[in-house]
Amino acid sequence: MVHALDWNQTRDPSVCGPTFYPLGHTGQGGNTRGCTCLGLRGTVRLGGEASRTSFFLKLSKRSLAIDQYKPQDATTNPSLILAAAQMPAYQELVEEAIAYGKKLGGPQEEQVQNAIDKLYVLFGAEILKKIPGRVSTEVDARLSFDKDAMVARALRLIELYKDAGISKDRILIKLSSTWEGIQAGKELEERHGVHCNMTLLFSFAQAVACAEAGVTLISPFVGRILDWHVANTDKKSYEPQEDPGEWPLEAPGQALAGCDFLTISPKLLGELLKDSSKLAPTLSAKAGEAPPRTWVPWGWGTGQASDLEKIHLDEKAFRWLHNEDQMAVEKLSDGIRKFAADAVKLERVLADRMFSAENGK
Repeated sequence: MVHALDWNQTRDPSVCGPTFYPLGHTGQGGNTRGCTCLGLRGTVRLGGEASRTSFFLKLSKRSLAIDQYKPQDATTNPSLILAAAQMPAYQELVEEAIAYGKKLGGPQEEQVQNAIDKLYVLFGAEILKKIPGRVSTEVDARLSFDKDAMVARALRLIELYKDAGISKDRILIKLSSTWEGIQAGKELEERHGVHCNMTLLFSFAQAVACAEAGVTLISPFVGRILDWHVANTDKKSYEPQEDPGEWPLEAPGQALAGCDFLTISPKLLGELLKDSSKLAPTLSAKAGEAPPRTWVPWGWGTGQASDLEKIHLDEKAFRWLHNEDQMAVEKLSDGIRKFAADAVKLERVLADRMFSAENGK
């Protein structure tokens, strides 16, 4: 399984999110901050084999950023698609999606949903023309507590990609890390060979359940963890070894050398690329490949070197352990609500364009 990291200056989960690095132990973790820009996220290698890092690409400058930094992978979310759908540069894609929805026919609600699914895939297909790796496409957050509906929507997206000539091997389906979402990921991976990226992950319980489900990626929004603790507890500052969710900012990027993917702003990425010094791995899933006192969110040590006990969680145990983490409960529900709100806004945008004349507007 893979674990996503995000170096963030503002942690609104509807705007910025994480990317990926290997999780070698159900107790291993990592953290960073991500950028505030609106855009697609990509990944590039930094410091040779020692570290790879990822960053947001502004939608309006996508081609320039991709050409400059040669990203490997990219991702989208409902908030980014909503913003992009209202940009002049992408109206051709929006019109194609609208035409597709109308062509399939049916009730207006169904036409809008088909148009949205098509729009997600059209954006994903455009991104894949520019990168060698995979793109993540998200399932509607309003389905976060309906396993069967999430599986059906995911397979629908995969079918649309197939119709566009794109193999499912280049797609990651993003699902909310609810119990139902994790089980949907398990079914998609095991029964359909569809790789999943579990997003909105804040708790140890979520990470363990994802590892046991065998999903491909997890995307913790670790940048929000520190914010929550600062806002909701009496403690307003943390030493690196105390930090509930963050790495120190003194050495952005270098402290995370060794992780596969890292969300980082283009500005910081540019600064790191100017540094020609060799980066030694700091994080590793394997014992002996990183310093023994490497800090990760759930303790000291590397993945396989960690002395944390491996645990098993069934649904009851998962719900209880996750419920015991107030921060995770609040941040997961908040993230789902915000992504859902943007999905509703996108529906309204498309519905107005598809049916305003018919409705006498």
